[in-house]
Amino acid sequence: MTYQNIKSFDTAVLLVDVQERMMRVIARREEVEKNCALLLRTAGELTMPILATTQNRQRIGETLPEIKELLGPEEEIDKMEFGCFANPDFRNRVAAMEKRPANIVVCGVESHICIYQTVRDGIEAGFRMIVPADAVSSRLRANHRIGLARARELGAVVASTEMIIYELLGRAGTDNFRALLPYLK
Repeated sequence: MTYQNIKSFDTAVLLVDVQERMMRVIARREEVEKNCALLLRTAGELTMPILATTQNRQRIGETLPEIKELLGPEEEIDKMEFGCFANPDFRNRVAAMEKRPANIVVCGVESHICIYQTVRDGIEAGFRMIVPADAVSSRLRANHRIGLARARELGAVVASTEMIIYELLGRAGTDNFRALLPYLK
């Protein structure tokens, strides 16, 4: 299989379950929050679609406020299912997108549950799923590693947040690059 570059015009960012109560127990919490925010800023700067979910919001809480402010106008989809594509509201939101993205960059928690099942189902639905390893995590580091390995086995692209962002930017010296540079330093 030949690798194709990730381009902003055919890529969406999906934020999965970065909620108050859940994030308290996530390994590498600060790194994951920082990189999720960076991916959302990039999506905003490059006018890429953003999708977001919460898991049982009533019980686990709202998306972290500092992350929520980067989401834009779309409401997060609350779900009980672990994989986003198993949720009918999520599938409807994706189907209603003006242009179906070829790629979905998935960030959030937990690597071995919601991220893995979303990646699995997204691949089955025909999307190229991209997982920034440093923008996803689990409560236990071992589960994080296993979730990433399983996603890779299924055909997901596993990379770092910076690899993905710089690939989306393509070059230095642009207005988009200058706007994001303070966050990349």
